[in-house]
This record gives sequence, structure tokens and C-alpha cells, in this order.
Amino acid sequence: MSTVTVGRVRTIGRRRARELATIRAMLRMYCADHHGVAPETCAECAPLLAYATRRLERCVFGDAKPTCANCRVHCYSAAMRDQVRTVMRYAGPRMLLRHPVLGIAHLIDGRRPAPELPKKGASPNCATD
Repeated sequence: MSTVTVGRVRTIGRRRARELATIRAMLRMYCADHHGVAPETCAECAPLLAYATRRLERCVFGDAKPTCANCRVHCYSAAMRDQVRTVMRYAGPRMLLRHPVLGIAHLIDGRRPAPELPKKGASPNCATD
């Protein structure tokens, strides 16, 4: 399994790195179309991207992470969840045109069943019998 370094120290697997690229693309698309800022996010959207990055880094499921819509653990605060939902409702349908590979991968990931919640103290990447 290859890993991707995020921020200073954290590394995440390819699956979560792709999910991070997806949320980053969705946020940039939303920000550009609603706030007129491109190619990066504005001061209003940047905290949401930082929050989503932290949530992905710390996901209890590791690389077995389901899409947020299928997740059993709601790790986002209510306010951030509403903001992400707004961004995804806007950018989701546009992903297939602007970022087809990420959009299709996200659709496929959404069809995967959510894994069971890992037991306390168990590593999210360890196989259990």
C-alpha cells in the first residue's frame, strides 16, 4: 500500500488521498462559482477544506473508509456537515464533467458497503478474524 503525506507529518493511503482530492476539487468548484475565487479556495472555504482534511486523516476506518453518506460514524460537527452537504449538492453533479475520473471513482466508492466499526484499541488497517 502506498501512502501520501498530508500536512507536516500525517500520511494517508491512496484511497483517502483520492477522497481528499475529490473534496478539494468539489470545494474549489463551489468556491469558484459562488465566491469568484479560483484556482484556490477563499478565506470562507479554506477552513472547511482544512476541517475535511483533518477528518480524513483521523478516520477510524483508515483506507477502508466508506463515503460519508454511507458512514456509520458521523465525525463532522453539525455546522460543518451542513456546509459540506451544500458543497457536494452543488459540485457532485458537475464532477462527471469537470473531473470525470474522481467523479466516477466517488460513485463507485459510494456503492461499497460500509465496514463494521473497528474495535477500540484495534488498528484500522488490521484484518480481524
